[in-house]
Amino acid sequence: MTAQARPIPTPGAVQAPGAADPTGPARIDSRDLFGAAQELLIQHQAQTYRLRITAQGKLILTK
Repeated sequence: MTAQARPIPTPGAVQAPGAADPTGPARIDSRDLFGAAQELLIQHQAQTYRLRITAQGKLILTK
């Protein structure tokens, strides 16, 4: 049995679900989501969530 090499994702690239790993979730670079912003509002099942980048560069999701 031979091991198959997985492609290395390009920074900033969006991968379709199952593109590199058929069992894994889609991967989106946070720079593509935020652009120059520090905060996003995400609508999910009639609820609004706030995703923000902290001063330390971490992500925080709040309702």
